[in-house]
Amino acid sequence: MLFTPAYLSAQSQISNGKVTGNLQVDAQVYNEDDALGITDSTLNYKKFGTNSFANVLYSNGDFNAGMRFESYLNPMLGFSPKYEGVGVPYWFVNYKLGSLEMTAGHFYDQFGSGLILRSWEEWTLGYDNNLYGFQAKFTPFKGATLKGLYGVHRYLWEPYTPDSRGIVRGVDGDFELNEIFKAFNESSTQISLGGSFVSKYEKSETKSFSRDSVYFTSNEFGDTITWTRKTTYEYNLPQNVGSWAARLNMANGGFNLYAEYAEKGNDPNTTNNFIYKKGQALYSTFSYSTKGLGIFLSTKWIDNMGFKSRRKEGGVPPLLDVNYLPAISKEHAYSLASMYPYATKQNGEVGFQGSILYSLPKKSKLGGKYGTTLTLNYSWANAIDRQAISENIPIDSTGTEGYTTKFLSIGDIPFYRDLNLLIEKKFSKKVKAKAAFYNQTYNLHVIEDDIFDDKNMVYANIAVLDFTYKFTSRHSLRAEAQGLWTKEDEGDWAALTLEYNVSPKWFFSILDEYNYGNPESDLQIHYYNVSFGYTEKTNRISLRYGRQREGLLCVGGVCRYVPASTGLTLTITSSF
Repeated sequence: MLFTPAYLSAQSQISNGKVTGNLQVDAQVYNEDDALGITDSTLNYKKFGTNSFANVLYSNGDFNAGMRFESYLNPMLGFSPKYEGVGVPYWFVNYKLGSLEMTAGHFYDQFGSGLILRSWEEWTLGYDNNLYGFQAKFTPFKGATLKGLYGVHRYLWEPYTPDSRGIVRGVDGDFELNEIFKAFNESSTQISLGGSFVSKYEKSETKSFSRDSVYFTSNEFGDTITWTRKTTYEYNLPQNVGSWAARLNMANGGFNLYAEYAEKGNDPNTTNNFIYKKGQALYSTFSYSTKGLGIFLSTKWIDNMGFKSRRKEGGVPPLLDVNYLPAISKEHAYSLASMYPYATKQNGEVGFQGSILYSLPKKSKLGGKYGTTLTLNYSWANAIDRQAISENIPIDSTGTEGYTTKFLSIGDIPFYRDLNLLIEKKFSKKVKAKAAFYNQTYNLHVIEDDIFDDKNMVYANIAVLDFTYKFTSRHSLRAEAQGLWTKEDEGDWAALTLEYNVSPKWFFSILDEYNYGNPESDLQIHYYNVSFGYTEKTNRISLRYGRQREGLLCVGGVCRYVPASTGLTLTITSSF
C-alpha cells in the first residue's frame, strides 16, 4: 500500500498521454531473368528481401518519447548488405520546460538550408544519418532561438567507437528582427538573420601518400622533355574541422528572398582525394507569388564542401554526411523524365534553376471554361573553374591545396541541363489532361562516374501525354504515354501506363517501358509491371509484379544505385 500513490500517479500520466505511430513493410521476391542477365549467382542465391520499420511515439504535455524498430532480412536489392539485421537504431526522449527544450538519444536537425549541418532520413534511399547524443533548444526572449547539439552519426548497425567515426558539435541561432526590435514591429517586411558553427572531431592520424610530380626540362637541341618523379610524403590529418554559415531571409507580401553563405576549414578526405583546400558555398532562393502567377529562382555555388564525420567514408548512397548540399533541379514525376536525375557534386558546382507557374483565367479565350495552368522550368549546372596550383602538380593532387579558383567562377564542363514545359487543362467535369516536354543534357561521366570531362554527354528529348477520364465520382481511368529520344547511352524509349481507380479504396495499373532504340538488339527489352492497391482508412497494401530497370534513384540530389531486377513486390503501410 505504501507504493499505491506513486503507482496511481504514473498510471494517470500514462492514461493522459497519446500514443501514435506508423509502420511499413517492403518485401520482394526475385526471379531469374535471362533477358536482364539475372541468375542465382548474380542474386547471391538470395531470392527474397524485406525492409521494414515501425515508429512508436508517446506524448504527454511537454514530454515526448519515441523509438523506431527496423528489420532488413535480407536487405532488398540496391541497399547496402551491411544493413542486414534487426534492432532499434533510433530512440529519443524530449522534454520542454519553459523556454528550454532538451532531447537525449537520437535526433534529426538542420541549420539553415543545411550547408554545414543536416541530419535526416529517407527510407526509399536507405539513407539515415541521425545523430546520437544531446540536443538543446533555448528561447531567451521572443524572436530569438538558440540551438546546440553534439553526437555521433548512425552508421548502419555499427556501435560507436573513437575509430569508427567522429563527433559532431554545433550551435545555431535564429533572430526574427520584427519581433525583437520595436522599430520593426509594424513593418510589412519580415526580416530574420541566422548563423551557425559546426565542427567535427576525429582522431588525428598521419598517413603516407605517393604523388607523381611532373617536370619540364630542355635538352641541348631546345626540345622540351617531360618527366615524372614519384615522391612519398607524410601528411598530418586534422582532428578538428570547423565550419560556419550566415543567412538572411526577407519577406514582403508575395516576395521572399533567402541567402546563405558558408565556409569550411581544410578537410582532407576520400571525397576530395585528401586535399587541404578550404571549402565555401553560396545558396540563395527568390520567390514571388500572386493570384495566377508564381516565380521561383535559386542559385548555388559550391567549392569543396563535402563534409563527413569519417574522412575515409565514400560511396553511394552516401553515409555519415554532416551537411547537405541542395540540388536545384526539378524532381520529375514521370518515369522517363526522371531516367537521368541530377546528383549534387560536392567538389565543385555552380547551378541555377528558374520556374514560372502561370494560370490562364477561367472562362478566358485561352484558359477555357475551367482554366489552364502552364509551368516552365529550367535547370542548369556546370563545373566551377579550377586551375592547377603549380604547373608541375596536377589538379586534386593528394596532400596539396588541390587547385585554385575564384569565388563564383564558372568552368567549361557542363554537368546538367533541363528545360521543361508542363500544360495542365481540365476540359470538362469528366476529362482533364496534362502534356509535358523535356529537353535534357546529362554528363554521364561526371554524374555517375566522377570523371570530370565532357566526353560522355547524353542529349535527350522526352514527351508525355497524360489523360484522366472520370466515369463517375468514384471510378476513373488514367492513360499515360511517354517517349524518350536520344542517340547516346541506351537509345530511344517508349512507355505506356493504364491506371484504373475506384476511389477511395482500389487502384489497378499496367505499365510497360520499352527500350526499343537500344543499339544492342539483345537489350531492346520490355520493362513491364502490373500492380494493384487497396486502401482502408490509414492502411494501404499494394502488390506489383514486373521488371525494374537499373539506374539512379535520387531524392533532393542524394542518390542510390538501383540494380535491374524481376519479381514480386509487396508494400504495406499503416498508421495509428
